[in-house]
Amino acid sequence: MMSRSGHHLTRGQSTFWSLTVLLALEAVLFVVQGSLGDYWVELGFHLLIAAVLAESWNLLAGYTGLVSLGSAAFFGLGSYIAYGVLNRTGLGIGASVVIAAIGGATLAVLVSGAIFRLRGLYFTVGTLAIGESLRLFMINAPWFNGATGLVLDQDPPDSHALFTYALLLYVIVTLIMAVGTGSRFAILLKAVRDDEDAAGQMGVVPFRVKLTVFAVASALIASAGALQGIRLGAIEPYGSFGMSWSVDALTMVIIGGTGRRFGALVGAVFAVTLSELLADYPELHVAATGVIMILLIRFAPGGICGVVLGLMERLSSSRRAHPTEGGLSRG
Repeated sequence: MMSRSGHHLTRGQSTFWSLTVLLALEAVLFVVQGSLGDYWVELGFHLLIAAVLAESWNLLAGYTGLVSLGSAAFFGLGSYIAYGVLNRTGLGIGASVVIAAIGGATLAVLVSGAIFRLRGLYFTVGTLAIGESLRLFMINAPWFNGATGLVLDQDPPDSHALFTYALLLYVIVTLIMAVGTGSRFAILLKAVRDDEDAAGQMGVVPFRVKLTVFAVASALIASAGALQGIRLGAIEPYGSFGMSWSVDALTMVIIGGTGRRFGALVGAVFAVTLSELLADYPELHVAATGVIMILLIRFAPGGICGVVLGLMERLSSSRRAHPTEGGLSRG
C-alpha cells in the first residue's frame, strides 16, 4: 500500500486505515438502515451473515493455513443452541447469540485434540466429518425432533432488528480481524501457516495458535448460524448442517482473495450480488460460480483483490518509472 509521497505505509498504518474505513461504512449502514425498505434490509442481512462466514474462514485458512470444511458444523450448532435458549429460557436474542458463540468455541476446543493431529487434506476431511456427525446426531437423538427440526416458539424479530444484530456481529468481526491480521499475532499466524514445524523450532507453540484461531472462528460462525436460524423461525438438520455453508465460505474467500484483508468482504459482496441476479436461475447460478472459480484459480489465484492490487502496483510502478513525462509534455 503506497502513500502519496511514494513511501510504503507501515503495517500499523494500513491496519488503522482499513479499520477506519470499515467502521465508517458500518456506522453509515447503521444510520441509514431505518430508511431502507424490507428488501434491502433482508439483502443487507444476507450479506452480513455471508461476510461473517467468509471472514471466519479466511482467518482459518487464509491466515493460519487451516483449510476447513467444517463451517456447517458450527453454523448448525449455533442455530440449535439459539433455539434451545429462546424456547427454554426467558433470555433474549442477544443472550442466545452469545451462548451460541460460547457453544461453538467449546466444540472447537473439545475436538481440537484429535483434529489438530491431522494436517493438510486429512485435516480438511476431518472437519467435514464433524459436520456430518452433528447432522446425524441431530436427526437420531430424541431431543431435537429428528429430521423435522425445531420451531421457534416466539415470532422472529423484524428484519431491521435482525439487521442490527448482524451488523453488530460484523463490527466484532472487523475488530477481531484488525487485531488478528494487523498486530504481532499476525506474524505467528503466518509462521504456522507457512511451516508449522519451523515455527515450533523458533519458539512458537503451533497448537496454541491454531486452537485460538479455531475457537474464535468457530464462535463467530456459530453466532452467524444463530442469527440465520432465528430469522427463519424454523430449523432442521439438513438445512442447518448443509454442506452449502462450508462450500459457500470457501467459495467467497477464493473469489475475493485468500489471505487478503478485504478478500472475504469482496467475495461476499460478489457472491450475494450474483445470487440475487440469478435467483430465478439456480442451475445457471451454480454453473456461473463454478466457472468463475475455475478461471480465478487458473489465471488469478489471488482473487479479485489480487487482480486489483496487481493493477494498482503496475500503475504505481509506471508512474515512478516516468515521473516527468506529464511535465515534459506540457512544456
